[in-house]
Amino acid sequence: MTVPVWMLLGFAAWTVVLLMATVGIYRWTRILTGTARIASFRTDQIEGAGWYQRGIRAHANCIENLPVFGAIVLALQVGNVAGTIVDGLSIAILGARIVQSLVHVCFVQTDAMVSIRFGFFSVQIVSFICLVAIIVIKLGGSA
Repeated sequence: MTVPVWMLLGFAAWTVVLLMATVGIYRWTRILTGTARIASFRTDQIEGAGWYQRGIRAHANCIENLPVFGAIVLALQVGNVAGTIVDGLSIAILGARIVQSLVHVCFVQTDAMVSIRFGFFSVQIVSFICLVAIIVIKLGGSA
C-alpha cells in the first residue's frame, strides 16, 4: 500500500478510536452503571460534560473530512500520482487531524485553543488543496 492509502486508513481508524474514546466511553459507562437508559441520548439536545460535547463535534469533524481525503487518495491511486511531496502532505493531513481532535477534546475552547485547533485544520485544508493541484498538474495534460 502507498503512504496516502496508509494515511487514509489511519484517518479512518482515528475516527473510530475518537468515537469510542469519547462518545462510546461516556455513553456506555452511564448505560452499564444504570445512570442512563440506552435510549436517553438524543441527537437533538445538547447534554453531557464539556469534553463529551467536544468529542461529539470532533468526531463529526472527522466524518466530514474523511470522504474528502478518501476522494483525493482515490484520485492519487487511479492517476498513479505519487512522490515524496504527496507522501509528506498525506502524513501532514493525518498528523494535523489527530492533533486538531486532541486539542478539541482535551482543552476548554478558549480563543487560544480554537486558534491552535484552526491552525491544524488549516494544515489539512492546505494539504488537500496542494494534493488536488498536484493531481491536476500531473494528469491535466492526459485528458
